[in-house]
Amino acid sequence: MTNVAAPSISDFYCHQAIPGFTPVKVVAETEDVLAFEHTNPAHPVHVVVVPKEHIPSLIDLGGGGEELLAKVMAVVRKVAAQIKEEHGAASVTTNVGLYQESQHLHFHVYHRGESDEQILAMYGHHDG
Repeated sequence: MTNVAAPSISDFYCHQAIPGFTPVKVVAETEDVLAFEHTNPAHPVHVVVVPKEHIPSLIDLGGGGEELLAKVMAVVRKVAAQIKEEHGAASVTTNVGLYQESQHLHFHVYHRGESDEQILAMYGHHDG
């Protein structure tokens, strides 16, 4: 029997979601990017957008470079626009360093569930 060492870093996106071992509800997909409903959502509407190629983080683009980041951001923009259209607002976050639980670049695009009135009360519109 041959002992095969397990990878030192668990990457849910590379090892589970992208290859389809964990079923996900796809929101958008291109040749290079997958957007799906979060499997353990923290918000009423919570979508994760990931490059299909392993990219360590926003500040370490690995071999994907700026070109792949632009493709990921195009999908982030599309998903954010859909959420804003449906719910009136959308937030987009990513993390780096110790804040980044999975060491694979990913963006969370979500609506926290506030009503229009709650959003306006909290943030207002200071442009005018």
